[in-house]
Amino acid sequence: MERFTTTVPERTDLKDLSVPQLQTLLQTWGAEGYRGRQIARWVFKAGTANIADMRDLPKALRQTLEQCTVISRLSCLGVDLAADGTRKLRYQLSDGPLIESVLIREPTRLTLCLSTQAGCRIGCEFCLTTKAGLRRQLRPAEIVDQIVQARARLDPGESLTNLVFMGMGEPFDNYANTVHALRIITHPEAIGFSPRRITVSTSGLVPAIRRFGAEGLGVNLAISLNAPNDEIRTRLMPINKKWPIDELLSACQDYPLPHRRRITFEYVLLSGVNDQPAHAEQLARRLRELRCKVNLIPFNEFPGALFRRPSADVVQRFQAILLGHRLTATVRESRGRDIGAACGQLADRRSSPPPRLDTAPAID
Repeated sequence: MERFTTTVPERTDLKDLSVPQLQTLLQTWGAEGYRGRQIARWVFKAGTANIADMRDLPKALRQTLEQCTVISRLSCLGVDLAADGTRKLRYQLSDGPLIESVLIREPTRLTLCLSTQAGCRIGCEFCLTTKAGLRRQLRPAEIVDQIVQARARLDPGESLTNLVFMGMGEPFDNYANTVHALRIITHPEAIGFSPRRITVSTSGLVPAIRRFGAEGLGVNLAISLNAPNDEIRTRLMPINKKWPIDELLSACQDYPLPHRRRITFEYVLLSGVNDQPAHAEQLARRLRELRCKVNLIPFNEFPGALFRRPSADVVQRFQAILLGHRLTATVRESRGRDIGAACGQLADRRSSPPPRLDTAPAID
């Protein structure tokens, strides 16, 4: 008979723990390690928030779990539905900040766009999320629960096909929690999502890109580039002052890509700023030596924005130039614009949001 003892001083959030961590925790209580896999299936696959529902666990273990652990859950404030079928899920964190994630329906895929921070401090001029600054980092549980809750809201027979870390925040500015969440997401006994169908997007934190490449996670990498030269990129993205384009592309050149996969360069097209033929030519020269593809994103306008969306003709001309240089270049169809769910539109829209985080650790 298994006996369970614990000296854990405070309640642990089970949704913050990877499967190996769950197994270790159970073993410290005198339980068999495989119980950790059982708990992971309940928490991450079944999405249960009630330990009493875990009927395949011994009663004594359930009692210990009740005493020493919790299963956190984001408070969903509502779901906004766009004309194109996109859904924006709005959540409130336990201490007040709001975050959003987005379910994007397309004919052959169902993508969930995840947030990793409440707000953002990168300061990209074309992004609404960063205007109010960084509220705080999301814990692994708060990242993972966006998936758990989105799955629970799918129609019968539906399943998520892709995950993109392109919501609120810079994933590599919350590096440890993002990587930990990815280990939970990709573990077959937890969320169980294929790494090949996960993309993490960064504004270009070069040391983190190099570090991420050594993690062995096997997920896809996207770079928010948005300019063909340092002059324009520094004006649009202050992060470029610290890591200019040549340094960023060097890290991309060294990135250990899985077989037959490419880095995606995201390029937000801003009317009259970075969308001219000369910009396309310069971008093509920059990227020609890299295993990559370019995802062109016509700017999604928001109240108070300094930029405008280019015309369809300008977008097509830019794409044609890249294609002429034998680069793979696609134009992202902006979904959810009418509910503020498109790229660059996510934000805490309250008139008096919580104070920004001014004491956050330095980006490095």
